Amino acid sequence: MKKNLTYPIIAKEGWLFLGISIAASLATSFWCLKASIPLWIIFLFILQFFRDPIRPIPQDKNLIVSAADGRVISIEKITDPYKKRKAIKVSVFMNVFNVHSNKAPISGEIINKWYFPGKFFNASLSKASLENERCAILIETKDKQLITCVQIAGLIARRILCYKEIGGNLLKGERYGFIRFGSRVDLYLPENSKIKVALGQKVKSCQSIIAELN
Repeated sequence: MKKNLTYPIIAKEGWLFLGISIAASLATSFWCLKASIPLWIIFLFILQFFRDPIRPIPQDKNLIVSAADGRVISIEKITDPYKKRKAIKVSVFMNVFNVHSNKAPISGEIINKWYFPGKFFNASLSKASLENERCAILIETKDKQLITCVQIAGLIARRILCYKEIGGNLLKGERYGFIRFGSRVDLYLPENSKIKVALGQKVKSCQSIIAELN
């Protein structure tokens, strides 16, 4: 196992929110310390939400790691709605206390990308996979294996950020996107993949092993 490429331990997506929050907290503290307490609580919430710890990454090329922190809420055989192929879907739900930085589940080239505006149902609901706002990338490994990785907005999440485009390359565990304030990531894996997680299991992005490619 080795470390991922370095990036700020507090995600850059949160710097503006943190700046506004601490400025408001400090200004209110000078006026009335008691009145500033709720603002400092909000500041601490924002700080923990945008944390982005660096973690060791399993380097075996056949191991698929989690693209998100959270809890496994779905493991099912299904048709990949993006590639139109039989697949195993593994879904990870992120609540507001999880890390929301998204990491590449495996190394490869992005050969397709889709964005769909949509609704904002609770991301833990099964219908969120196809009805909520979402952004999907199709990753092809050197061995020609295909993995579809889908960022899905949730009830509170209103902003999906994906920094990679078609033709770009990803390293396993590389930071490629972010979803603000509660959401979900679906992985559509080859149907002969060996699943390494169970329903209800808590996982960590780029560290927890989701499956092994056959």
